[in-house]
Amino acid sequence: MSEPIKPGARGRRTVARHGALTSPHPLTQILKVVGVMLAVVLVAGAGIASYAAYDLTSNFTKDAVALEGQDSVPPDIGAIEGGVNLFLAGTDACEKAYAALFGDRCEGPDAGGELNDVNMLVHISDNPRRVTVISFPRDLMIPIPSCTKEDGTTTSAMSKQMLNTSYSYGGLGCVVKTVSQLTGLDIQYAAKITWGGVIEITNAIGGVEVCLANGIKDPYTGINWPAGNRTIQGMDALQFLRTRHGVGNGGDLGRISNQQQYMSRLARKLVSEEVLSNPGTLYKLATTAVDNITPSQSLTNPLTLVQIALAVKNVPFDEIVFVQYPVIDDPADPNRVVPNKSAADALLAALAANQPLQLTGDLSQGNGVVAEDSGSTPAETPAAEPTPAATDAATPAPTQTAAELPSSIAGQTAAQNTCSNGNVKG
Repeated sequence: MSEPIKPGARGRRTVARHGALTSPHPLTQILKVVGVMLAVVLVAGAGIASYAAYDLTSNFTKDAVALEGQDSVPPDIGAIEGGVNLFLAGTDACEKAYAALFGDRCEGPDAGGELNDVNMLVHISDNPRRVTVISFPRDLMIPIPSCTKEDGTTTSAMSKQMLNTSYSYGGLGCVVKTVSQLTGLDIQYAAKITWGGVIEITNAIGGVEVCLANGIKDPYTGINWPAGNRTIQGMDALQFLRTRHGVGNGGDLGRISNQQQYMSRLARKLVSEEVLSNPGTLYKLATTAVDNITPSQSLTNPLTLVQIALAVKNVPFDEIVFVQYPVIDDPADPNRVVPNKSAADALLAALAANQPLQLTGDLSQGNGVVAEDSGSTPAETPAAEPTPAATDAATPAPTQTAAELPSSIAGQTAAQNTCSNGNVKG
């Protein structure tokens, strides 16, 4: 549950600038995108499947989910007007192989339930390509539409329920339908991953170094870690992504920004030489992701996966923007939140206009992270290498006015270094 929202430390004002990111060869570019998609789904993204798609398609498609009411998706994503939208859900399924790790959650009458506790929408804009990742709080109180279950029965529409219950009403398709109704966006693709999938995929990548500005002590996840940098994988990584009592104000909003710190650092690791130069690690990562992701039927075409990767191959880290869907306290319940409609409208209008995003708010609405204070400069994207065409007579790239988002919208770019604002001070 979310706690009452408290002011957080102010983040740096950031303008996401468009620029070309060059790499040694095209595969590096594709794998960068693959890494970002992995990060977005809590270390499991649909894009990674493109690396081994032709060998692994049968495994990836066997449990694919139909998205209810979805129009047919063009085979060429370039034909999709208004940008490509990919929804990624993380669920708390008590799978047999992992249930013993989660104590009370996976015992008793509630063990068979499954909630969508992590909800992220990846928006890939029309040209010029930009990537915006919107995280929706699990405790967000919104209408849930009528959904069709696997057995063909339908649920009644509800005027106000927690977002994280929508999976229980109609699976991944119901979550997508709910978020589409909330945002007004057509969501063409979707995928989900469970707790067990996160464990397996973080093991496959070999761990990610995260930063703790303060120590974290959370009896609910078993974390008791001192301040400093820490490489985490497997169960440790999952519990880091799950913790909310250990960071910020103890609510879901702080947890979201803590997850965003992990995602940005994971994205940078996946494009590092440590990973890119190791075909064995790459293939293990691809096969593990494919085995642990449930995609929508629209996402099972290998060519679609490759196209999604190619669509963002030149997007630098400072134009990969992670934001929290703007909310305010629910007047009916201080432990829940409702949409901040005016701020959400401003964000959606900027995406529709394909403007660069200027972040003016806090790094975290729940005070879950702070800017890293290490004396080092945040990771910069490599400068574009000159080409024969880049002469004084070359036509300059068009410029666009950045959309200054309301200060009530918290977030960071993948280029920023942030640290967990743990609950153990001093």
